[in-house]
Amino acid sequence: MPTVVPFNEFVLKVHGRCNLACDYCYLYTSGDDSWRERPRVMSDEVVARASHRIAEHARRFSLGRVHVVLHGGEPLLAGPAVIGRIAESVSSALPPSTTLSLGVQTNGTLLNARFLEVFSRWGIKVGVSLDGTDIDHDDHRRHHHGGGSMAQIADGLALLSRPAHRHLFSGLLCTVDVTHDPVNTFQALVRHRPPVVDFLLPHGNWTRRPPQRKADARETPYADWLLSIFDYWFDAPERPTGIRLFENIMGLLLGDDVATESLGQAPCRTLVIETDGSLEQVDSLKSTYPGAARLGLNVNDHPLDTALSHPAIIASQSGPAALATECRACPVARICGGGLLAHRYRAGHGFENPSVYGPDLWKVIHHIRTRMLDALGEPL
Repeated sequence: MPTVVPFNEFVLKVHGRCNLACDYCYLYTSGDDSWRERPRVMSDEVVARASHRIAEHARRFSLGRVHVVLHGGEPLLAGPAVIGRIAESVSSALPPSTTLSLGVQTNGTLLNARFLEVFSRWGIKVGVSLDGTDIDHDDHRRHHHGGGSMAQIADGLALLSRPAHRHLFSGLLCTVDVTHDPVNTFQALVRHRPPVVDFLLPHGNWTRRPPQRKADARETPYADWLLSIFDYWFDAPERPTGIRLFENIMGLLLGDDVATESLGQAPCRTLVIETDGSLEQVDSLKSTYPGAARLGLNVNDHPLDTALSHPAIIASQSGPAALATECRACPVARICGGGLLAHRYRAGHGFENPSVYGPDLWKVIHHIRTRMLDALGEPL
């Protein structure tokens, strides 16, 4: 029987719609239309029940800390009052022995003083999605009427960067577009002085390939793009910000047990709670096939630990045992962890495949290892 590893991160889908129509968004364009069946906003009743279930899980497993992420769609569409009530509900439900960290991931277009007031009151850290230069960002992240969103995001980031609110800024999330200049993209992100930058590979798989990711394993467009930034960042006299992807790989190479969804072999400890109270796996699975994230459970009828016995969750927590045969034999498997689960999918074969980004991951890891060896002057 696999060892049960309790959840410690809970993604609350506080709003199920978005005010942008990003052309790469997997939630609304991948064929999984479950969002249409659900309420737009998480009701107070579902919030209360979800808070109770999170607290119940924390007590049962004596969790010292839990992380709750307010997500969407676009979570700020719920409004500052709803966000405040959710923060209060979760905070008041948890036992005194459990520390709560709260975060929100937003497209930034609605950030204003009222939201920042609520975030300050509850210590909610703010991550903003931003795709580089103004022109490059507006290539993808547009409003439903077709206009770009960069102007509104710039206003929100300016507010977030003021001394009174800067402590709330958790970082920028950038989806990689290999047709854009990598160093220009990084420099544009750094202008907003983020504490850390996350680079997200576009969601794709063997059935629905990512842009520019051809079948030829000798071509590594995503590695080449990322490594241009790595060398620029690694060689800088003073690094202007952290880059989570690179720092996690470096930590894993040095023997750290880094736990992320897309790197390493630590078990997945994230559970999603939808606007209607349904329990689901991580959102990225919705990019594979309709219903891939569903568990058939909900906060009204099921304690959260019920999900720990679901076959899909067991698989997500089983580390090397869930990898494809060739991945288990790979010398960098401990570092890449097989890649993001959604990127391994192939219709008719499930998820027991290498990542569609396998050649890119291999090249990135080996390059970073080589640069570290040169810098350290000793074996890793």
